[in-house]
Amino acid sequence: MNYKFWQRKKDAPKKKKTKTREWFDAIVFAVVAATIIRVFFIEAYTIPSGSMERSLLIGDFLFVSKVNYGARIPMTPVAFPFAHHTMPLTTSTKAYWDGVQWKYHRLPGLSKIKRNDVVVFNFPEGDTVAVENQAESYYALERSMGREQVRSTFTIVDRPVDKRENFIKRCIGIPGDVISMSNGIANVNGKNEPLKNTGMMPYRIEFKTMDFNYASLDEFNLNLGNTPAVATNTYIVDASPEIVEKLKTFDFVKSVTLSPDAPGPVQGGVFPNDPNRVWNRDNFGPIKIPAKGWTVKIDSNTMPLYYRAIRTYEGNKVEQKAGVWYINDKPATTYTFKMDYYWMMGDNRHNSADSRYWGFVPEDHIVGKALFVWMSWDSTASFLHKIRWSRLFMGIH
Repeated sequence: MNYKFWQRKKDAPKKKKTKTREWFDAIVFAVVAATIIRVFFIEAYTIPSGSMERSLLIGDFLFVSKVNYGARIPMTPVAFPFAHHTMPLTTSTKAYWDGVQWKYHRLPGLSKIKRNDVVVFNFPEGDTVAVENQAESYYALERSMGREQVRSTFTIVDRPVDKRENFIKRCIGIPGDVISMSNGIANVNGKNEPLKNTGMMPYRIEFKTMDFNYASLDEFNLNLGNTPAVATNTYIVDASPEIVEKLKTFDFVKSVTLSPDAPGPVQGGVFPNDPNRVWNRDNFGPIKIPAKGWTVKIDSNTMPLYYRAIRTYEGNKVEQKAGVWYINDKPATTYTFKMDYYWMMGDNRHNSADSRYWGFVPEDHIVGKALFVWMSWDSTASFLHKIRWSRLFMGIH
């Protein structure tokens, strides 16, 4: 009896693999290797919208590191390779099986998330999705249409944390920070944080005269021809601080001033959608970002800010009875957070769906850190200029 059955006998003929078997083995190996790389090391992403302009442009292809913050162990391990939440060429067919769900765990990373890091994360409000209108948050639809109307109009699906839509924004606040915004200027822990040179905000440009060569403004993409004047020789356009400084050097420009929303009027859809807070996208706060181990007092002032984090992100049963808050069926006057949270905002401040509209990003939603642009494709440019050569292998800061 051969007790070393795993060893081939010397005189045993060697079986040759068929071409089909060779191709099958090669494909399986490639899929497994690529999956390990994209889950634990690095993954490619594409910028689909202008929410990070001019830091990141539509058509930028970038690599995102899973190593910097520590790779997140897959929470939904049974999934179709290389698909995210939906099968290719479909709008609602799941690319995963949520019958198996693992608890959140993350491998040790090289560093923690720092302020001003550009971070990829899963959309926090992406747990529920209206299939026919995925561009808008389900909860925004609920507020505008009502729950029953939304559910009778759209097909509603639920998604686990790691299968929610991927977003990319700049981290403005880290756990424990107190963040606010006044007249379009972010303030973190009492210190103003001016917009990056590549960030965009509305600016009011007044020209001395309109009798000048418009081609001199082409490099700034201000598109005055399609922008209505708000006063004589005056326009409001999105621009970066870098562009503003260049505009001020032109002799036909009279003045360039920041033009944020005025404080006061409540803007629909701004976090935390509390009628007692007169906030808008350029004027809000202060808000303290939860940190793991931080204990918050529970009352009518704090619960609009932290209700979703306590209930949805940390998995507690939360309800109010006769003016008393109950957590997991027990009266509660305080709550201690189990996770760290972050405040994310787009650099294109008036064209970004970010924490100003849906609040905190929990640590279990963090995917990775954006490293560099490896390709940039301008679909609106002429054939010879579609590749933005100056952006190739550009670091992301």
